[in-house]
Order: sequence, then structure tokens, then C-alpha cells
Amino acid sequence: MARAKTQSAETIDLPALNGEMLTANQNMMAAMLDSHSEERDLLNQLLGQAQMADSFAKFSLTVRTSKLAYVKENKLYRGLKGKKTPDGQGFLAGTWDEFCGLLGRSVAQIDEDISNLRALGEEALDSMSRMGIGYREMRQYRRLPEDQKTALIEVAKTGDKEAFVDLAEEIIAKHAKEKEDLSQRLDETNADYEAQSEVMAKKTAELDKTKQELEKTRKRLQSMPANEVAKELRQEVAAVAYEAESNILGSLREGFAKLEEHAAESGEDHRTFKAGLIRQLEITLATVRSEFHLPDVDDASAPVWLNAAEA
Repeated sequence: MARAKTQSAETIDLPALNGEMLTANQNMMAAMLDSHSEERDLLNQLLGQAQMADSFAKFSLTVRTSKLAYVKENKLYRGLKGKKTPDGQGFLAGTWDEFCGLLGRSVAQIDEDISNLRALGEEALDSMSRMGIGYREMRQYRRLPEDQKTALIEVAKTGDKEAFVDLAEEIIAKHAKEKEDLSQRLDETNADYEAQSEVMAKKTAELDKTKQELEKTRKRLQSMPANEVAKELRQEVAAVAYEAESNILGSLREGFAKLEEHAAESGEDHRTFKAGLIRQLEITLATVRSEFHLPDVDDASAPVWLNAAEA
């Protein structure tokens, strides 16, 4: 066998083959790439390696993949354009798919190797390959958070398969748990969002109903005599005042009574707090009185809604 020819940094050393070893397909591959440029040499040698199954299998995965990545990134496969197909029945278009097919591998396989190389690095990838780590596992490692992936790569570089497998299982389990927790939080968030949407939809429906009622009332008032409109409006306002007084004498008074019981049991004085609430109500009422320039009414013995004329 002839002495191996030295190639450039971008090419792969390929033993020269004597005439007896060259098959018809090898001759066809050699004829396809007849340029002497480094890029053509690289394509020629990769295709030649594909023809020599034993040599191609022994070729380092990382080195082989780095060369293939170089071909893809620099689109060197375009150099095949116009060359005859292996069967001699047509011409090549110079595509990445065609180039992978000439190597006897699928685009998915080679692209997966390139992705692993870029994500894991040459040293770690080479070590994992020797450990027998498959594509499915490497795909999982690529998807890990950066810090976990870095830790796994460092262990892989040591070549200790047992330590690597233990760490990988621990990290994958942790990552799966984090993913599950994240998915659960997402489900809870979606549930909260749906609940809020239902509440908003209900409030919107209530608001629309209120608007419709107000519109009906407005039209009804427009069709009523002035004295009847005044009477109805007074009744509505009196009802609001009655509701406010009922809340004060009911809920507010009940709350004050509970504070009084608590004060008797604990000795804590709530009078200042209660006085503050009363003062705020007084200020609110005084603001309304001032806004509408209302006179003082001396006879406040009976609420206005109990007045026979208003009733």
C-alpha cells in the first residue's frame, strides 16, 4: 500500500488505495471530485472514507463530526453540483441531503452528531461515545440547564463511566422534578386565569344588565310627568340612605359590639379606633351636605323615608 499523503488542517489523512482495492463505486466517487483545492480534497476524502467501511468506522467520531460540521457550515457540499450520480443516470444538485446520502448516513444522524458536538464539546462527546452513551441520552443532556450540563461534561471528561452514569441519573431526575413542578405551577396559573376570566365574564354580564336597566329607567323617566319622576327619584335615593343607615345600625354596630367584648376580655381599648370610623362617616356626610349646599334640618326625629309624603 502506498504511503499516506499528508493533507491540510481541514482534511483527513486517507491511506492511498491500490488499484485492486478500488471498487467501481470508489472510482466513480474519485471522478466526481477532481479539484485539488483543500475544500475539494475534504469532500473527496470524506466520500472516500465512506467507501472504506472499516476505516470510516474506526475514524474518531468527534474528528469526523467536526469535519462534517465544517462542510455544512461552509456549504462545501455545493461542490458536488453538476457531478454525475453514483449510478451515472443523472447529475447531483449539490445539496446537504445528497452529501449525507453519499456518506451512507441520514441527514438526521449527521445533524444529531453535529448538535451533540456543539453542545457537549469534542472531549466529552468522545468520552461519552466510548462509554456507549446513545443518541437519546445525549439529546437529554443537551436540554439540561447550563450549570447541570457543564457538571455532567466535566465528569464525562474523566472517563469514569460509573461516576458519569450516577451523576447523569441524579441530574435527569432533578431536572424531571423541576419540570414537573413548573408544569404544576403552570396548571395552577392557568386555573387561576380561568377562574379570573369567569369572574370577569360574570361582572361584565352584570354590568351589561345594569346598563340595560338604567337605559330602561331613563326611557321610563323621560315618558313620566315631572312630579312622578321627582317622586320616584326621591324613593330611590331614600332607599340608598335607608340601606346605609341599616349597615351602620346593623353590621357596623355589631362589629363595635365585638370590639367591646374583646376589650372587656383583653383590656385593650378600641374606643379611639371606633371613634375614628365614626368621624370618617361624619366627614363623608358633611362632604355630601356641602357639595349639594344642603340646609340644616332641626327636626330629625324621623328618617325621611318614614315621611308619609315621601312614602
